[in-house]
Amino acid sequence: MKPVSTLLVITLAVTSFYGCAPVVVGGAAAGGAALHSRRTMGTFVDDEGIELKARLAILENRELDSQIHINIISYNGVALMVGQAPTEALRQQAQDIVAATEKVRLVHNEMTIAAPNSLMTRSSDSLITSKVKIALFNIKGIKDFDPSRIKVVTEDGIVYLMGLVYHNEADAVSDQARQVRGVEKIVMVFEYLD
Repeated sequence: MKPVSTLLVITLAVTSFYGCAPVVVGGAAAGGAALHSRRTMGTFVDDEGIELKARLAILENRELDSQIHINIISYNGVALMVGQAPTEALRQQAQDIVAATEKVRLVHNEMTIAAPNSLMTRSSDSLITSKVKIALFNIKGIKDFDPSRIKVVTEDGIVYLMGLVYHNEADAVSDQARQVRGVEKIVMVFEYLD
């Protein structure tokens, strides 16, 4: 079975289980991204599952979910947590949930102790993420560089970069991202191939 077909079957199974139509659209888009990834198809699917399972586990804890803002991103089994929690205890509770998620091998907890960001800040962060992703297409001088292999997340003006990269790619990506207006800081959560 072709990799995209396999992903579509898995996506449809998840959709049936959770009854969520957006998963089909996201799954189809994810299938294209998986073809360019340095991760195996299985790892790609595992990462999507980690994000979904960890988020659902947070949602099930209504008290925790009502007090924090969290985004959970997984790349190659490495989970990145960004957002805000009003106390260290809630921040740690969220980390414990993410760390207990099946197939998570490492957690980077970058949540800050603060009130949840406003919708305006979140919109600004989304715009910065889009600008950084577009800027990565302008990287020159690196043979076979594919910007779709870089996962970009922005939280409160801080840009987090994830992926399986070579050191020269990481340097070029971070340099390019720094030039984007609105970026306050770059945090590299890369795994290196060299």
